[in-house]
Amino acid sequence: MKIALFGATGHLGQGILHEALSRGYDVVAVVRDPSRLAQRNDRLKVVTGDVAQPASWLDAVRGVDAVVASLSARRDGNPDSVPANVGVLLDNLPKAGVKRLLWVGGAGSLEVAPGVKVIDDPHFPDAWKPEATAQGSALDVFRASKADVDWTYVSPAALIEDGERSGKYRVGGDQLLVDGNGVSRITVPDYAVALLDRIEKHDALRQRITVAY
Repeated sequence: MKIALFGATGHLGQGILHEALSRGYDVVAVVRDPSRLAQRNDRLKVVTGDVAQPASWLDAVRGVDAVVASLSARRDGNPDSVPANVGVLLDNLPKAGVKRLLWVGGAGSLEVAPGVKVIDDPHFPDAWKPEATAQGSALDVFRASKADVDWTYVSPAALIEDGERSGKYRVGGDQLLVDGNGVSRITVPDYAVALLDRIEKHDALRQRITVAY
């Protein structure tokens, strides 16, 4: 399996990179600043590029089985860049012959009740709202797209944290998943497991899913 990974220097991106390499994948990491990527591996190729500038990465992703994008508004402080980057990928991946895209999404657009989203909760932190809104807009771009790309938008649980890899998780749709105690959580390693499993199982095509314990 060979994948391209955008956002490999971020928190979730690093977890996905670690899991991919542990599975024996070949990985092309497209990063703006290679000096921030400490990981070294014979199966890891680092390419300097910016998702917003397709000419910087289009050739590098030719021949990969899938692209994984872990991109947030925090990387440049511009929430509008999140849905814009979705559009760039959907428009350009077919030019490189890539049909599979996994997007690291947000939990804010998940429903806690019919018509009520996580972001609508009065206790939802104001500081998180720009990112959550941007990720919701990104999902809208995916759902409206007619591009020849089999995308999957993978929302994490409400709480995603460092922790152990158990290899266990549940998969849901547009509703927030909670455990028997009413808590919605997953670790970064298990989120990475769930996301990469979607590539291997070739399921959840053109869908938003959520993963949690």
